[in-house]
Order: sequence, then structure tokens, then C-alpha cells
Amino acid sequence: MKIYSKEYKKYADARAKKSPIARDCVKAFLFGGIICTVAQGLKELYSTFLSAKDAGTLVSVTLIFITALLTGLGVFDKIAKHAGAGTLVPITGFANAVSSMAIDAKSEGFILGVGAKIFTVAGPVILYGTAAGAVYGVVYWVTTLF
Repeated sequence: MKIYSKEYKKYADARAKKSPIARDCVKAFLFGGIICTVAQGLKELYSTFLSAKDAGTLVSVTLIFITALLTGLGVFDKIAKHAGAGTLVPITGFANAVSSMAIDAKSEGFILGVGAKIFTVAGPVILYGTAAGAVYGVVYWVTTLF
């Protein structure tokens, strides 16, 4: 069953704002690159005091903290408005998703609000990421048997 006609689709397409795909891709590339460059700089800085493994862990913690702080202050959303997909560098995007839900749900209390809803957006990422990891692990294990 068609909800709209072909004429309506043509009408809507003709009046829809055109997406500047090339500009959005460049901005996402640049902002994502800046985030990764900052992370690499932090790793180099931390590596002067810590082992490489500990420095990597501290970089992750630092990026999560900065993202959560900027999300709480309302700054991260303004950055993401201009950066687009560039802020979805996995660790910053995940930290933003979790902290945004916590902020939105805090008025409902810590148990039924934050506790119940904090992983609403990030939950599927965790679930399917874990499931994919398990499947890839089994495939890797089977392929090494031969």
C-alpha cells in the first residue's frame, strides 16, 4: 500500500533542501582528524611518564572525561552540529551518547531515570559489538584449526 503518490514524491524532492555532501564529508574528516590528532598528542605526552599500555588507557579516560564534560556543558552538541560525523570517532561518540542519556534522564531519579535509561542509545552498540566480536572470534578460531 502506497502512502504517497509519485507526484507528491517529485513535489517533495523538488522542494527539499539539498544536502552539501562534499562539504559535510570534508568537515567530518577534518574534525575527526583533529580529535585523533589530539588523542595522539595526549598519548605522546602520557608516554613520557607511563608505559605505552597505561598511556593508551589514560588517553581513553581523558577523551571520555572531556566529552562527558563538554556534553554536560552543552558545548559538544554545538561542535557536533558543525563537525557532523567527525565527532563519531568511536570513543567520543560513545561517551556523548551515554552522557547525553544520563543528563536527559536525571530528572527522573538515579534508579528509574539514569540507571534505567543511560544505555538506551549505547546499549545496541554494546550488544551488537559484543555479538560481532564473538562471531569473529569463532570464525577466527575455526579458520586456525586447519
